[in-house]
Amino acid sequence: MGAGSSMSSMDTSRSGSPDHPPDQTKPGLGDLPESCISYILLYLDPPEICKLAQVNRVFRAASSTDFVWQSKLPSNYKFLVEKSLVLGEHNSNRIPKKDIYARLCRPNRFDNGTKEVWLDKSCGSHPQVCLSISSKALRITGIDDRRYWSNIPTEESRFNRVAYLKQIWWLEAQGELEFEFPSGNYSLYFRLQLGRTCSGRFGRRVCNTDQVHGWDIKPVRFHLSTSDGQHALSECYLHERCSWVHYHVGDFVSNSPKPMKIKFSMTQIDCTHTKGGLCLDSVLICPTKFRRVHEM
Repeated sequence: MGAGSSMSSMDTSRSGSPDHPPDQTKPGLGDLPESCISYILLYLDPPEICKLAQVNRVFRAASSTDFVWQSKLPSNYKFLVEKSLVLGEHNSNRIPKKDIYARLCRPNRFDNGTKEVWLDKSCGSHPQVCLSISSKALRITGIDDRRYWSNIPTEESRFNRVAYLKQIWWLEAQGELEFEFPSGNYSLYFRLQLGRTCSGRFGRRVCNTDQVHGWDIKPVRFHLSTSDGQHALSECYLHERCSWVHYHVGDFVSNSPKPMKIKFSMTQIDCTHTKGGLCLDSVLICPTKFRRVHEM
Protein backbone atom coordinates (compact mmCIF):
# COMPACT_ATOMS: atom_id res chain seq x y z
CA MET A 1 0.00 0.00 0.00
CA GLY A 2 1.35 3.42 -0.94
CA ALA A 3 0.61 4.94 2.44
CA GLY A 4 2.40 2.11 4.19
CA SER A 5 5.57 2.42 2.10
CA SER A 6 5.84 6.20 2.61
CA MET A 7 5.29 5.77 6.35
CA SER A 8 7.99 3.10 6.47
CA SER A 9 10.46 5.46 4.83
CA MET A 10 9.65 8.11 7.42
CA ASP A 11 10.40 5.63 10.21
CA THR A 12 13.68 4.67 8.54
CA SER A 13 14.84 8.29 8.43
CA ARG A 14 13.91 8.61 12.06
CA SER A 15 15.66 5.47 13.32
CA GLY A 16 18.66 5.63 11.00
CA SER A 17 20.70 2.70 9.59
CA PRO A 18 24.12 1.17 10.14
CA ASP A 19 25.63 3.47 7.51
CA HIS A 20 23.71 6.60 8.46
CA PRO A 21 23.10 7.55 12.09
CA PRO A 22 19.58 8.72 13.00
CA ASP A 23 18.74 12.34 12.34
CA GLN A 24 17.19 13.53 15.56
CA THR A 25 16.06 16.80 13.97
CA LYS A 26 13.64 15.16 11.48
CA PRO A 27 10.13 14.22 12.68
CA GLY A 28 9.06 10.58 12.61
CA LEU A 29 5.78 8.74 12.74
CA GLY A 30 5.99 8.66 16.52
CA ASP A 31 5.66 12.42 16.56
CA LEU A 32 2.23 12.46 14.88
CA PRO A 33 -0.64 13.20 17.29
CA GLU A 34 -2.90 10.22 17.90
CA SER A 35 -5.99 12.27 17.04
CA CYS A 36 -4.60 13.12 13.58
CA ILE A 37 -3.84 9.48 12.86
CA SER A 38 -7.36 8.50 13.94
CA TYR A 39 -8.91 10.94 11.46
CA ILE A 40 -6.78 9.46 8.68
CA LEU A 41 -7.89 5.95 9.61
CA LEU A 42 -11.54 6.98 9.21
CA TYR A 43 -11.03 6.89 5.43
CA LEU A 44 -9.44 3.43 5.31
CA ASP A 45 -10.87 -0.07 5.16
CA PRO A 46 -10.69 -2.28 8.28
CA PRO A 47 -7.88 -4.51 6.86
CA GLU A 48 -5.79 -1.40 6.16
CA ILE A 49 -6.43 -0.10 9.68
CA CYS A 50 -5.23 -3.36 11.17
CA LYS A 51 -2.05 -3.26 9.06
CA LEU A 52 -1.22 0.27 10.12
CA ALA A 53 -1.76 -0.68 13.76
CA GLN A 54 1.56 -2.53 13.49
CA VAL A 55 3.56 0.61 12.63
CA ASN A 56 4.15 1.78 16.20
CA ARG A 57 2.52 2.36 19.57
CA VAL A 58 0.75 5.57 18.53
CA PHE A 59 -0.80 3.97 15.45
CA ARG A 60 -1.86 0.97 17.53
CA ALA A 61 -3.65 3.23 20.00
CA ALA A 62 -5.27 5.30 17.22
CA SER A 63 -6.48 2.16 15.43
CA SER A 64 -8.41 1.07 18.52
CA THR A 65 -10.36 4.27 19.16
CA ASP A 66 -14.14 3.91 19.26
CA PHE A 67 -14.98 6.67 16.80
CA VAL A 68 -12.82 5.03 14.10
CA TRP A 69 -14.63 1.71 14.38
CA GLN A 70 -18.07 3.19 14.91
CA SER A 71 -17.73 4.68 11.43
CA LYS A 72 -17.37 1.11 10.09
CA LEU A 73 -20.45 -0.20 11.87
CA PRO A 74 -23.89 -0.11 10.20
CA SER A 75 -26.42 2.41 11.43
CA ASN A 76 -28.41 -0.36 13.15
CA TYR A 77 -25.47 -1.85 15.03
CA LYS A 78 -27.10 -1.25 18.44
CA PHE A 79 -30.14 -3.23 17.28
CA LEU A 80 -27.86 -6.03 16.04
CA VAL A 81 -25.98 -6.12 19.33
CA GLU A 82 -29.20 -6.33 21.31
CA LYS A 83 -30.73 -8.89 18.94
CA SER A 84 -27.87 -11.29 18.36
CA LEU A 85 -25.13 -10.75 20.94
CA VAL A 86 -27.46 -10.96 23.96
CA LEU A 87 -25.92 -7.99 25.71
CA GLY A 88 -27.66 -5.44 27.87
CA GLU A 89 -27.38 -1.80 26.90
CA HIS A 90 -25.06 -1.18 29.86
CA ASN A 91 -22.67 -3.97 28.84
CA SER A 92 -22.71 -3.09 25.13
CA ASN A 93 -21.64 0.47 25.91
CA ARG A 94 -18.59 -0.88 27.73
CA ILE A 95 -17.40 -3.09 24.86
CA PRO A 96 -14.91 -1.41 22.47
CA LYS A 97 -16.42 -0.71 19.05
CA LYS A 98 -13.57 -2.64 17.45
CA ASP A 99 -14.65 -5.78 19.33
CA ILE A 100 -18.31 -5.21 18.40
CA TYR A 101 -17.30 -4.92 14.74
CA ALA A 102 -15.32 -8.18 14.93
CA ARG A 103 -18.18 -10.05 16.62
CA LEU A 104 -20.82 -8.81 14.17
CA CYS A 105 -18.69 -9.91 11.21
CA ARG A 106 -19.13 -13.48 12.43
CA PRO A 107 -22.48 -15.28 12.00
CA ASN A 108 -24.63 -14.62 15.07
CA ARG A 109 -27.73 -16.70 15.86
CA PHE A 110 -30.93 -15.36 17.41
CA ASP A 111 -34.59 -16.39 17.89
CA ASN A 112 -33.65 -19.75 19.39
CA GLY A 113 -31.00 -20.36 16.75
CA THR A 114 -33.42 -20.23 13.80
CA LYS A 115 -32.02 -17.00 12.34
CA GLU A 116 -28.52 -15.78 11.67
CA VAL A 117 -27.16 -12.29 10.94
CA TRP A 118 -23.68 -11.12 9.96
CA LEU A 119 -21.82 -8.23 8.35
CA ASP A 120 -20.48 -8.94 4.88
CA LYS A 121 -17.01 -7.36 4.63
CA SER A 122 -16.70 -7.59 0.84
CA CYS A 123 -18.08 -4.05 0.49
CA GLY A 124 -14.92 -2.40 1.85
CA SER A 125 -15.15 0.20 4.59
CA HIS A 126 -18.92 -0.14 5.02
CA PRO A 127 -19.93 -3.80 5.59
CA GLN A 128 -23.48 -4.75 4.68
CA VAL A 129 -26.05 -6.57 6.83
CA CYS A 130 -27.01 -10.07 5.62
CA LEU A 131 -29.58 -12.37 7.19
CA SER A 132 -30.47 -16.04 6.89
CA ILE A 133 -33.66 -17.70 8.17
CA SER A 134 -33.78 -21.45 8.75
CA SER A 135 -36.59 -23.64 7.44
CA LYS A 136 -37.29 -24.32 11.14
CA ALA A 137 -38.57 -20.74 11.43
CA LEU A 138 -41.10 -21.18 8.59
CA ARG A 139 -44.71 -22.31 8.77
CA ILE A 140 -44.80 -25.24 6.35
CA THR A 141 -48.05 -27.06 5.60
CA GLY A 142 -47.80 -30.70 6.70
CA ILE A 143 -44.30 -30.35 8.16
CA ASP A 144 -45.17 -32.58 11.16
CA ASP A 145 -46.55 -35.37 8.99
CA ARG A 146 -43.74 -37.80 8.21
CA ARG A 147 -45.62 -39.03 5.15
CA TYR A 148 -44.83 -35.70 3.49
CA TRP A 149 -41.85 -34.05 5.16
CA SER A 150 -38.74 -34.96 7.10
CA ASN A 151 -35.95 -32.93 8.68
CA ILE A 152 -32.58 -34.25 7.56
CA PRO A 153 -29.11 -33.34 8.85
CA THR A 154 -26.59 -31.99 6.35
CA GLU A 155 -23.34 -30.06 6.33
CA GLU A 156 -24.53 -28.15 3.25
CA SER A 157 -26.72 -25.87 5.37
CA ARG A 158 -25.44 -23.18 7.73
CA PHE A 159 -28.11 -24.48 10.14
CA ASN A 160 -26.96 -28.11 9.64
CA ARG A 161 -30.52 -29.26 8.89
CA VAL A 162 -32.99 -28.87 6.02
CA ALA A 163 -36.65 -29.69 5.43
CA TYR A 164 -37.07 -32.42 2.81
CA LEU A 165 -40.34 -32.83 0.92
CA LYS A 166 -41.05 -36.43 -0.08
CA GLN A 167 -44.39 -35.88 -1.81
CA ILE A 168 -47.37 -33.57 -1.35
CA TRP A 169 -50.34 -32.10 -3.20
CA TRP A 170 -50.36 -28.68 -1.49
CA LEU A 171 -47.02 -26.91 -0.98
CA GLU A 172 -47.06 -23.80 1.19
CA ALA A 173 -44.17 -22.35 3.22
CA GLN A 174 -44.60 -18.97 4.92
CA GLY A 175 -42.41 -16.84 7.11
CA GLU A 176 -42.18 -13.42 8.66
CA LEU A 177 -39.53 -11.26 10.22
CA GLU A 178 -39.44 -8.00 12.15
CA PHE A 179 -36.03 -6.43 11.77
CA GLU A 180 -34.30 -3.06 11.68
CA PHE A 181 -32.41 -2.73 8.39
CA PRO A 182 -29.96 0.06 7.53
CA SER A 183 -31.20 2.30 4.71
CA GLY A 184 -30.81 0.65 1.33
CA ASN A 185 -32.17 -1.84 -1.19
CA TYR A 186 -32.48 -5.51 -0.26
CA SER A 187 -33.31 -8.77 -2.04
CA LEU A 188 -34.95 -11.89 -0.63
CA TYR A 189 -34.32 -15.47 -1.81
CA PHE A 190 -35.41 -19.01 -1.03
CA ARG A 191 -32.50 -21.49 -1.02
CA LEU A 192 -33.76 -24.73 -2.57
CA GLN A 193 -32.47 -27.92 -4.12
CA LEU A 194 -34.15 -30.64 -6.18
CA GLY A 195 -32.84 -33.94 -4.88
CA ARG A 196 -31.55 -35.21 -1.57
CA THR A 197 -27.79 -35.23 -1.01
CA CYS A 198 -25.72 -37.38 1.31
CA SER A 199 -22.13 -38.48 1.72
CA GLY A 200 -21.13 -41.61 -0.17
CA ARG A 201 -17.95 -43.64 -0.02
CA PHE A 202 -14.79 -41.69 0.73
CA GLY A 203 -16.92 -38.63 1.56
CA ARG A 204 -18.05 -38.15 -2.05
CA ARG A 205 -21.25 -36.14 -2.51
CA VAL A 206 -24.17 -38.28 -3.68
CA CYS A 207 -27.50 -36.84 -4.85
CA ASN A 208 -30.67 -38.93 -4.99
CA THR A 209 -33.37 -37.63 -7.36
CA ASP A 210 -35.73 -40.62 -7.29
CA GLN A 211 -38.52 -38.60 -5.64
CA VAL A 212 -38.12 -35.44 -7.75
CA HIS A 213 -41.29 -34.84 -9.76
CA GLY A 214 -44.03 -32.31 -10.52
CA TRP A 215 -41.96 -29.10 -10.65
CA ASP A 216 -42.08 -28.74 -14.42
CA ILE A 217 -45.88 -28.83 -14.63
CA LYS A 218 -46.77 -25.60 -12.84
CA PRO A 219 -44.46 -22.86 -11.51
CA VAL A 220 -43.79 -22.15 -7.86
CA ARG A 221 -45.12 -18.77 -6.77
CA PHE A 222 -43.04 -16.55 -4.50
CA HIS A 223 -44.45 -13.56 -2.63
CA LEU A 224 -43.02 -10.77 -0.50
CA SER A 225 -44.71 -7.92 1.40
CA THR A 226 -43.56 -5.35 3.95
CA SER A 227 -45.32 -3.42 6.70
CA ASP A 228 -44.92 -0.15 4.77
CA GLY A 229 -46.86 -1.42 1.75
CA GLN A 230 -44.21 -2.84 -0.56
CA HIS A 231 -45.06 -5.97 -2.54
CA ALA A 232 -43.22 -8.33 -4.89
CA LEU A 233 -44.42 -11.42 -6.75
CA SER A 234 -42.50 -13.87 -8.92
CA GLU A 235 -43.02 -17.30 -10.45
CA CYS A 236 -40.47 -19.91 -11.43
CA TYR A 237 -40.31 -23.50 -12.64
CA LEU A 238 -37.82 -25.60 -10.71
CA HIS A 239 -35.51 -27.45 -13.09
CA GLU A 240 -31.97 -27.62 -11.77
CA ARG A 241 -31.24 -30.80 -9.86
CA CYS A 242 -28.59 -31.61 -7.24
CA SER A 243 -27.48 -27.98 -6.86
CA TRP A 244 -28.48 -25.40 -4.29
CA VAL A 245 -30.15 -22.45 -6.00
CA HIS A 246 -31.19 -19.06 -4.60
CA TYR A 247 -34.59 -18.33 -6.15
CA HIS A 248 -35.23 -14.59 -6.19
CA VAL A 249 -38.53 -13.64 -4.55
CA GLY A 250 -38.33 -9.86 -4.82
CA ASP A 251 -36.73 -6.64 -3.61
CA PHE A 252 -37.65 -4.08 -0.98
CA VAL A 253 -36.34 -0.74 0.22
CA SER A 254 -35.57 0.25 3.80
CA ASN A 255 -35.53 3.99 4.47
CA SER A 256 -36.69 4.16 8.07
CA PRO A 257 -34.69 3.62 11.27
CA LYS A 258 -37.63 1.71 12.77
CA PRO A 259 -38.01 -2.09 12.55
CA MET A 260 -39.80 -3.32 9.44
CA LYS A 261 -42.05 -6.37 9.33
CA ILE A 262 -41.56 -8.60 6.28
CA LYS A 263 -43.78 -11.50 5.19
CA PHE A 264 -42.70 -13.97 2.50
CA SER A 265 -43.91 -17.26 1.07
CA MET A 266 -43.50 -19.90 -1.59
CA THR A 267 -46.52 -21.89 -2.79
CA GLN A 268 -47.49 -24.48 -5.38
CA ILE A 269 -51.10 -25.29 -4.57
CA ASP A 270 -52.32 -26.78 -7.85
CA CYS A 271 -53.85 -30.02 -6.56
CA THR A 272 -54.07 -31.64 -10.00
CA HIS A 273 -50.68 -33.24 -9.43
CA THR A 274 -48.23 -34.12 -6.67
CA LYS A 275 -44.69 -32.81 -6.34
CA GLY A 276 -41.74 -34.02 -4.31
CA GLY A 277 -38.01 -34.48 -3.91
CA LEU A 278 -37.39 -30.89 -2.74
CA CYS A 279 -34.96 -29.68 -0.06
CA LEU A 280 -35.88 -26.38 1.58
CA ASP A 281 -32.90 -24.95 3.43
CA SER A 282 -33.42 -21.29 4.27
CA VAL A 283 -34.39 -17.77 3.26
CA LEU A 284 -31.64 -15.25 2.53
CA ILE A 285 -31.92 -11.45 2.77
CA CYS A 286 -28.99 -9.42 1.52
CA PRO A 287 -28.27 -6.08 -0.21
CA THR A 288 -29.53 -5.99 -3.78
CA LYS A 289 -26.00 -5.24 -4.99
CA PHE A 290 -25.20 -8.92 -4.23
CA ARG A 291 -28.03 -10.11 -6.47
CA ARG A 292 -25.88 -11.38 -9.34
CA VAL A 293 -23.88 -13.51 -6.93
CA HIS A 294 -26.90 -15.36 -5.56
CA GLU A 295 -29.20 -15.75 -8.55
CA MET A 296 -29.13 -18.67 -10.96
